[in-house]
Order: sequence, then structure tokens, then C-alpha cells
Amino acid sequence: MAKNRRGEISGAGEIRRWMQALALTAVLMAYPVSALWEREEAGAEVQEEVQAEVREEIQTEAQEEAQEGTSGVRPRVALTFDDGPSPEYTPLLLDGLREREVRASFFVIGSNIEKEGGEEIIRRMHEEGHLIGNHTWHHVDLSDLSTEDAWKELEMTDSLIKAVTGEETALVRPPFGEFPRSMEEPDKLYVKWTVDSRDWVTKDTQEIVRKVVTDTEENDIILMHDCYGTSVEAALQIIDILSERGYEFVTVDRLLLD
Repeated sequence: MAKNRRGEISGAGEIRRWMQALALTAVLMAYPVSALWEREEAGAEVQEEVQAEVREEIQTEAQEEAQEGTSGVRPRVALTFDDGPSPEYTPLLLDGLREREVRASFFVIGSNIEKEGGEEIIRRMHEEGHLIGNHTWHHVDLSDLSTEDAWKELEMTDSLIKAVTGEETALVRPPFGEFPRSMEEPDKLYVKWTVDSRDWVTKDTQEIVRKVVTDTEENDIILMHDCYGTSVEAALQIIDILSERGYEFVTVDRLLLD
């Protein structure tokens, strides 16, 4: 698929504006000027009437051009968060997402759901339309475990998510990006990422924002964490900047399955 960066979007906008300007110039040359010449002797009143007609025609054409320019499909990206839920920071993130009408994907740790307030946060995620995925029970490297222990990590978290939301999840974000030794389970979809915010390393809001908005292109999966205040602040700024650039935020399953 075509990938859109900010420069390309701006360039397209400049071209569109030049085309509109040329089109309007052509209209003024072809119709209104000749019309005014034909009515020159009719007096100022008739001239004003013709000019009003021209202005209305130009305005209509400009509106049609604007509508055509915004009717295309917007480039999509997925914002994903690992290691939650955090009783301190996840609710703040959910507030910001709701305000912006954005849906995100949360890969949660089973043992964190058991902590005070964890189930309520998971329930809210589900009710507000976010995707909930599995990030194991103890945030362990699945490749270091036996097949039996790896599936236990996943199954315990799956069961708790279903108990809270009433729905099963088939999506897994393996900690550290390491897959279990056995990949034969047919109903699991392992989800990695294409843009790493490194928010767990820098913990610098503006550096996180700079990296993500610079690196992100169409169909990218952005990795972040909802257990740091700097990450939550950065995520909301990233949404605002990329939305202004024309991106649509979707849950990760829509990128992978559509």
C-alpha cells in the first residue's frame, strides 16, 4: 500500500490548491469577464448582479473541490499499549482517547488485572470499544518456557479477560517480541509492532513524540506503554499531530485482518 508522510501530504495539498487557483482563473477568464463585457452598457446595477453570480459559481466550485479532496480513504495506523492496566495512568489515557474518539489496542498483563481497580479498567476498555489482547500473566519471555508453561501463561490471562468482559481474545503480544516454542495453536494471532516508541527507555515526552511522528507511516503498528505518565502525555500528543496529518487510528485487528 502507499505510505504517506507529512511532506507528501503537504505536497499534495499545495498541488490541489494550485489546481484550484488555475481552475478559478479559467472560470473568471472564460465566463465572468466576457459576461461583463456583454453587459457593460447595462449599468453598474447589472454588473453587480453578474459579479454576484460569478462569486456564487466560484464558491460552489470551491466547495465541490474541497468535498472531493476529503472523500478519499485516510491512511490508518494502530496505537498499541503494553504492560497495563495501570491504576494510575491507564484511566487518564482512556479519558484522552474518549475525548478524541480514538480506539486503541491494549495488551494487558493478567496479574495486573488482579490488582485493585484492574478489573474495572478492563471493563471500561471493553465498553469504550478498545481492543484487549493478551500480554501473558507475569510478563515473561515465552521462548524461555516449556510449551506447557507458555500456554498456562496465556490461558490464565485469557480466562480472566473473558471473565471480566464476557468475550475471548485471540490476540497475543509476546513480551520482548519472543514467541513460544510451539506456534501450532490455530486460534492465536501474535502481534508485534513496526514503530517502537521506546517510551520505556527515554521517559521523555517530547522525545517520544518526535520519534513516533517521524517514523510512522501508513499501516504502522505503534508500540507504547500505559504504565508511565510520560507515555500517556506523549500518546495524546501523537494522536493530535497524526490526526492533523490525516491519519485514522484503528484497533490493530483492523490492520491485520481487513
